Amino acid sequence: QCAERIPEAEAVLDLLEKCPEHQKKGGFPVIVFEGLDATGKTTVTQAVKDTLNGVLLRSPPACISHWRTVFDDEPTPIKRAFYAAGNYILASEIAKASTQAPVIIDRYWHSTAAYTIATETSGKVQDLPPAQDEVYQWPEDLLKPDLVLLLTVDPEERVRRLQRRGLEKTKEEAELEANSLFRQRVEESYRRMVNPACQEVDASPSKEEVLKTVLQVIKEHCAF
Repeated sequence: QCAERIPEAEAVLDLLEKCPEHQKKGGFPVIVFEGLDATGKTTVTQAVKDTLNGVLLRSPPACISHWRTVFDDEPTPIKRAFYAAGNYILASEIAKASTQAPVIIDRYWHSTAAYTIATETSGKVQDLPPAQDEVYQWPEDLLKPDLVLLLTVDPEERVRRLQRRGLEKTKEEAELEANSLFRQRVEESYRRMVNPACQEVDASPSKEEVLKTVLQVIKEHCAF
């Protein structure tokens, strides 16, 4: 039905159809970085990619990311479906890339899930689904990373960084800034994710210190 009204939806579905089911990871580690905007994901992922001679991928993947603005203006279920589909298309890119080099990913399933849960829930953190709820479980049919790192910074510092960047905010970013309860729900949803859970890293210190911490966590969790 969407495809009749939104031509881009048909293109996304075509790409999704071409992805093999149950993607298998290659022999190299797959490391995901999660976090709100302005927590330093772009800087850290690039630095880790360079340090490990890895491949850097993003969600939504490049083949559909130019349609984000189209789907961001659609009703929530359609928008969420676009991001969910993006994860499965990304999985096929990860499967290929991880046979040749470490794969570093700027956002993956946890982002899609955390924002969906926070949007569907109103009120305080206590109003989120309970910690053991299946909404926090990694999907069984989606290629799983070896490690997920959640970058966090103090809320005031994050806003300062956003203002320094001077970028136009996404709707969700504007919501995060205006609504501290929404931000708390997103962050708590990240923390409740399991299988794999997020390893939290304080991204407030200097870029060099954050990179050092991140590389230490990777060394502890991933075999090279």
